Amino acid sequence: MTVPEHQVEALQDLTGDLARAYRATPSVGSVVDPATVESDLAAVERDGYVILENLLAPAECDQIREAVTPLLGRTGRNAFEGRRTQRVYNLLDKTRACDRLVDHPRVLALLDRLFEPNYLLSQLQVIKIHPGEDAQLLHPDDGLYPVPRPRQPLGAATIWAIDPFTSDNGGTVLLPGSHRWGDERRPTDQDSRTAAEMPSGSCVFFVGTLWHGGGANTSHHPRLALTAQYCRPWLRPQEAFTLSTSRDT
Repeated sequence: MTVPEHQVEALQDLTGDLARAYRATPSVGSVVDPATVESDLAAVERDGYVILENLLAPAECDQIREAVTPLLGRTGRNAFEGRRTQRVYNLLDKTRACDRLVDHPRVLALLDRLFEPNYLLSQLQVIKIHPGEDAQLLHPDDGLYPVPRPRQPLGAATIWAIDPFTSDNGGTVLLPGSHRWGDERRPTDQDSRTAAEMPSGSCVFFVGTLWHGGGANTSHHPRLALTAQYCRPWLRPQEAFTLSTSRDT
């Protein structure tokens, strides 16, 4: 299915009228070597994702693990959240230990190229997948916005490996190239898929149109991760930070 021309024009109007209505805050993404940004962007455009390795030192991962572990409570409420998966929402109001993930220069350098100025943080969440968890239903993150595909992404996400990601401990499953699919297409067993295997301190960056999902954890150890998600400046974020974040924060 192609996007009707009048809808494309409407999206372009929003981009021009709203996205540039306010002065943009300069991004620290500008400090990243342009050649590195071009390489990362080429992978995203080709596959829908790129793995950025070793962005955090082991000590930084330890600090994050120590800060978020006391916040972990019950497991998910449904199969999508995960019956054996713990999640922490509204993280910005609960700890400052994870702020460095939100505006990492390597991530912002990609967002600067993909979206209009003043793009927004949509959510920041802890995800801990325990042994015995089933694979998550495959999905595209920006499917919550009812705009026909194929189209340009309306959001993007990072999933940070605080523990190493492997193919058997719940490493995120990705379907390369699925960011270009139309509305009528759904994943099948014949579609190529890969697990985001990466060392702790790394992240996988992918556009919101990419089909993906948490992997099954068939190992004997839990897998701790954080996800920071972003959206274009004229869209509603998934978390209402103006309501969920205290005035002091």
